[in-house]
Amino acid sequence: MISRSTLGSSGLTVSAMGLGCMGMSEHYGPTDWDTSIATIHRALELGVTFLDTADIYGTGHNEVLVGRAIHDRRDSVQLATKFGIDRSGGDADRRVRGSRAYVHRACDASLLRLGVDVIDLYYAHRPPNDVEIEETVGAMGELVQAGKVRYLGLSEVSGDLLRRAHAVHPITAVQSEYSLWTRDVEAVTPVMAELGVGLVPYSPLGRGFLTGAVDRSTLDAKDFRRRSPRFVGDAGDANEQLAQTVLQVAERLGAAPAQVALAWVYAQAERLGVTVSSIPGTKRPERVEQNVAALDVTLDDEARRTLDPLADSVQGERYPAGIQGNPEPANR
Repeated sequence: MISRSTLGSSGLTVSAMGLGCMGMSEHYGPTDWDTSIATIHRALELGVTFLDTADIYGTGHNEVLVGRAIHDRRDSVQLATKFGIDRSGGDADRRVRGSRAYVHRACDASLLRLGVDVIDLYYAHRPPNDVEIEETVGAMGELVQAGKVRYLGLSEVSGDLLRRAHAVHPITAVQSEYSLWTRDVEAVTPVMAELGVGLVPYSPLGRGFLTGAVDRSTLDAKDFRRRSPRFVGDAGDANEQLAQTVLQVAERLGAAPAQVALAWVYAQAERLGVTVSSIPGTKRPERVEQNVAALDVTLDDEARRTLDPLADSVQGERYPAGIQGNPEPANR
C-alpha cells in the first residue's frame, strides 16, 4: 500500500498519488467501460484512493462511471470532482460559470451522477467569468455548511485569486497542470505555502508525451492531442527531444520514463514548500501499477540537473487557441 499525505493544513488525508479519470470518458481516444472500472478497482487495491473527475468529462459520463466503480467501496475513497465549465452550448461556446445558483445546481447534479451523499473535495474548474471569485467560493462554502461537500479546491488559479478565495473560505488544494514541461504553477506555490494549500498536479506526464510511448501519427481522430500545439508540427518534432532526455535518464536509473517524470514532480515538494499528490490519468490497470512504483524512484543529482531545465525548451502552448473553458489562469 502506498503512503498517504495531508493536503496542506486542511486535514484532508489522501493517497500520495491519485488517479485522474478524465480519459476514461473522452479526449484520449477510444474508451471502454469495463476496462475503466477495472482500472479504478486496481488503483484502489494498490492504495490509490484519491480519485479525480469533473462534471464536464464526457458531459457527466465520467462521474457516472466513477460513481459506479466505487458504489460498494465509498468509505475507502477520497472523491474529488469539479464544476464551472459549461459546455451546454457546444464546445465552441464554452462558458466558465460560478454564480451562486449555478454552483448549487452543479453540486446537486454531480452528487446524483456520482451516487454519493457528499463530495470530499469540490473544485471550481476555472476562475469564473460571470461573477467575482468571492461569490463562487461563498456558494461553495454554503455547500460545506449543508454537508454536501467536505473541502474546497480551485483549479488553474492565480496567486491573487487564491488569496481572495481563501479569505472567503479555506481552500484545501489547487489543481494545476504541473510536469517537467509545464511549471507555470510555481508562480502560485509561494502563496499556497503561505496559506497551507496543497498542490494536486494534473497531467504530470505531459498528457503522455513524456513517457515516450505516444505515437503522434496514430492518435485517434477524437484524441485532444491531435490539436494540441505541443504535439503537432514543428513544435511536436522539437519536443521529442524532451521525451528522449527523460528516456535517457530512465535508462540510466533502471526505471520507466513515466516513473522518472512522476518522481521529478514529487521531488519538487520540499523546494516548493507544499504537499503534492499528483493525479496521473490512465485507462489501463497496468499503467496504474507502473505509476505507483514511481513513488519508490529516487532521482540523483545528475538526474535533477538534466531534468530541471527541460521546461525552458518546450515548444507550443498548452491548449489550442480559441478553446473556451481551457484558458490560462484568468486575471479577474
